[in-house]
Amino acid sequence: MSASTAPTRADAPTARWMIPMLVLMVGSFMSVLDSSIVNTAIPTMQKELGASSDDIEWVVTGYTLALGVVVPVSNWLGDRIGATLAHRLSMVGFALASALCGMAWNVDSMVFFRVLQAIPGGILPVMTLTILYRIVPREKIGSAMGIYGLGVIVAPAIGPTVGGYFVDNLNWRLIFYINVPIGLLGAVAAYFLLPKMARAESNRFDWLGFLTIGYGLFALLLATSKGQKWGWTSYPTLLLLVSSVLSLALFAVIENEVERPLIDLKVLANWPFANSLLIISVLSVGLFAVSFYLPQFLQNGQGRTALSAGELMLPQALAMAVLMPLAGRIYDRFGPRWPALIGLAVAAYGTYLLTGINVDMTQGEIITWTIIRAIGNGLAMMPIMTAGLNALPQSLTGYGSAVNNIAQRVSSSLGIAGFGAMVSTQSAQISADQGALLQTDSTLPAMQQITSQGSSALYGYYQQFQLEVMGMAYSNVFLVASALTGACILLAIWLRRPAPAASPTEVVEAAPAPARMAEEMAEETVDAAERTQSDELARRISNARPLEPALVDAAPADADREHRYPVRVR
Repeated sequence: MSASTAPTRADAPTARWMIPMLVLMVGSFMSVLDSSIVNTAIPTMQKELGASSDDIEWVVTGYTLALGVVVPVSNWLGDRIGATLAHRLSMVGFALASALCGMAWNVDSMVFFRVLQAIPGGILPVMTLTILYRIVPREKIGSAMGIYGLGVIVAPAIGPTVGGYFVDNLNWRLIFYINVPIGLLGAVAAYFLLPKMARAESNRFDWLGFLTIGYGLFALLLATSKGQKWGWTSYPTLLLLVSSVLSLALFAVIENEVERPLIDLKVLANWPFANSLLIISVLSVGLFAVSFYLPQFLQNGQGRTALSAGELMLPQALAMAVLMPLAGRIYDRFGPRWPALIGLAVAAYGTYLLTGINVDMTQGEIITWTIIRAIGNGLAMMPIMTAGLNALPQSLTGYGSAVNNIAQRVSSSLGIAGFGAMVSTQSAQISADQGALLQTDSTLPAMQQITSQGSSALYGYYQQFQLEVMGMAYSNVFLVASALTGACILLAIWLRRPAPAASPTEVVEAAPAPARMAEEMAEETVDAAERTQSDELARRISNARPLEPALVDAAPADADREHRYPVRVR
């Protein structure tokens, strides 16, 4: 292999980062897109695979649970075999697992292959961020994160459109097969274009940490996925939730004691990073709530096809695709605070507009509301995430990216579960409050007229009533999401541009403030002691006087008295 085509080695930022950044974006875009595109094909997959509603849900649930277990291991794997090698293997693994999903012959094989697909799918986003922060200069990190955002933020927005097109016009299996050429070509491009990175110091795998966080996230995600169906107060749900909390607490204890933790929890003690993590988690809840409930209402409430619903969601994806790189440049010039404040305010307002959801809303209203919200998210998300990761030392960036991915997965699952419970509760309450209108013996003239037209008219009125109840429940979901987004404006006030970081070879983790103060006090004590000794010696020398003449004359003149001094010290 010639020197011109051999992968270069880089353990420090490089000026030629744009092409490698585009290669990285392919992997993150592919893995995140797959999570949203599959949801569109679930009804068709259920029919062709002959699965029940409970069984087909495991196609999504199994993937989510496997992601929760894999993501915490990603940073250790990158250190063990090298970040670029882990990235290439994940690209190839994701392509092969996608091919297996496309060949699934029943629901059991599909669930198994989806779990396999989640293993590289969970590693790719973490490795992408890790490599990004090693090859991009810190003064250009905002622009790079804007490109990265095209994968992690725009992909979920266009998923319904792409999935709807494949399902309605081609074949649902193509949503998996399309990943094969993209993944393989991406792996080849990564081999030639990504700089090779050395492995970190070899360390033992933290099995106790892996088991505790793996089970904790597994139980938490399973409880949130099935809690609505099993009942939030049922024994299985409560057992999973309680054991999850205990397991995660034990994980925190273990990680603070071991020498080589699976995830260094010191990242959570960094307030700028923790602050950005809170805001990103809330934005992830709103992002997945809109991408889940709005297409569902467009199909069930307005009778649109999956492709038609996806087309209405496409303009917001294009708006975010334009704004993401622009937001990165704004961050590089002005810092994170102003794009975050403006973006959060616009996103909160756009989400509030969605509270007007109803059966009679027009296409123009849907596109306008979602574009306004997309503008806010496009301005805010990447500057906020970049500010948090930039606040970490270079040695903790890999842990930060893993925690960031975990937070987004868990928060979106918790958000969808919480909103699902709220929709069920409010739908039941609204139906109970207005159910008297459907009584055949009602004295209301409108109801008597419908009753007189027969059961078909009464059934039509009942359907219309159910759609109105759905619209009101979804409207309340968007109202809560809007309020949460607006509350994050207060947290965004604390965002600031981190101080320029040292190069990776010069990065040394700063000691806590009390430790630094103790060291400074010790140094001052030593200096004071040295100054006291010097002053005492000077005083003694200044007080010394010559011997009296009589004593000098009486002094022995023996040549052998060599050790007699000419002065006498008092």
